[in-house]
Amino acid sequence: MSVHTQSARMTTTRVRQMKKTGEKITMLTSYDYTLARLVDEAGVDILLVGDSASNIVCGNQNTLPITLDEMIFLTKGVVRAAQHALVVADMPFGSYQVNDDEAVRSAIRVLKESGADAVKLEGGQEIADAIRRMVQAGVPVCGHLGLTPQSVNQFGGYGLRAKEEAEAAKLIADAHALEQAGCFCIVLEKIPAALAERVTREVSCPTIGIGAGAGTDGQVLVLHDMLGLNEGFKPKFLRQFAHLAEPVKQAVGKYVAAVRDSSFPSAEESY
Repeated sequence: MSVHTQSARMTTTRVRQMKKTGEKITMLTSYDYTLARLVDEAGVDILLVGDSASNIVCGNQNTLPITLDEMIFLTKGVVRAAQHALVVADMPFGSYQVNDDEAVRSAIRVLKESGADAVKLEGGQEIADAIRRMVQAGVPVCGHLGLTPQSVNQFGGYGLRAKEEAEAAKLIADAHALEQAGCFCIVLEKIPAALAERVTREVSCPTIGIGAGAGTDGQVLVLHDMLGLNEGFKPKFLRQFAHLAEPVKQAVGKYVAAVRDSSFPSAEESY
């Protein structure tokens, strides 16, 4: 039987069960229908419509400029493509930080208007009350700790987080706060592998790492990075599973040449 059936659709309950059974969870970012369909058909468990769309899709220097309306628009296409995977949409900067009421309203908008299965928020104890209210309202939430790109201006860059004892202790406390607030999973980004492994042991909800070692319950990468489309981005944690930038440029170059020398379209390609 094909995995791409309604009965096989990934759920937050299934994600939690995967931690209990020791089955690794796979997550990749997706921002459009066409690529999301391919990623879904390849068997990825979770499609994350990340606010990294600000960088990948819009060409911004960081994730801060993208809006809630833009995230909802992008998520709609990914939802239409997903036959198997759980779709999680990032809540962008400014959509949940002002107060808890606005945060809950924003989260409900994402699910109602985009069709996403869940939302993802960056932060720990300071947003735990908002997350608790979202969960109570019926919105599944994925947490995000460690390097939280929406805080780039506060951090002063994208370096390794929680290297020092005090920040590591806070991250552990934050993870427990997110667990208690009802998060069904937590992304751990760019933190020491030993710390990520400890958090994974201590919390009941699954952890999904990016630059956090192999001791988490799953892994996530930005799709365009792992496909080798983003040529200038090669951090230590990134493995490029393909190198598609050059083939794409070569194909476009062949198209340009064929148009210019009038070999395209041929008689067979004309009506």
